[in-house]
Amino acid sequence: MTVTEGDQAPDFTLPSADGEVTLSAIAGPVVLYFYPRDDTPGCTTQAKDFTAAGGGFADAGVTVLGVSKDTVAKHDKFAAKHDLSVRLLSDAESDVCERYGVWVEKNMYGRKSMGIERSTFLIGADGTVRRVWRKVKVPGHVEEVLRDARALGGEPADSA
Repeated sequence: MTVTEGDQAPDFTLPSADGEVTLSAIAGPVVLYFYPRDDTPGCTTQAKDFTAAGGGFADAGVTVLGVSKDTVAKHDKFAAKHDLSVRLLSDAESDVCERYGVWVEKNMYGRKSMGIERSTFLIGADGTVRRVWRKVKVPGHVEEVLRDARALGGEPADSA
């Protein structure tokens, strides 16, 4: 399954360091980003960038959630090590990754394996996917997401 712009975002409940998070229970728009693994160079930069831009997302009324297969304990350690404020969710069974179409076959140096494709989804307050970024390159990505989130932020829940 692949989620595209205009689709209803698949709902989920996943654990985080401060309790379970259910997508449909969040009031307002959501930035949902999927990343391969805690404490790797690109993933660390991305999480730090989302943390640095946290005030801008908060001002726009947008919640930011990061998802990987890492455990909650590993997320907690990662967040503490890098002073991250972004909320990290554990999809250990990759169910949510599969439902969003980000659990894909990767080919690195001729070796194929399954993994998370770095992707970001901007979800409106009504649960509709408004923007999708796939195969994300980290530099400049958070700024682009924040720009689009600001344009979307504060929309009424019943807007289309």
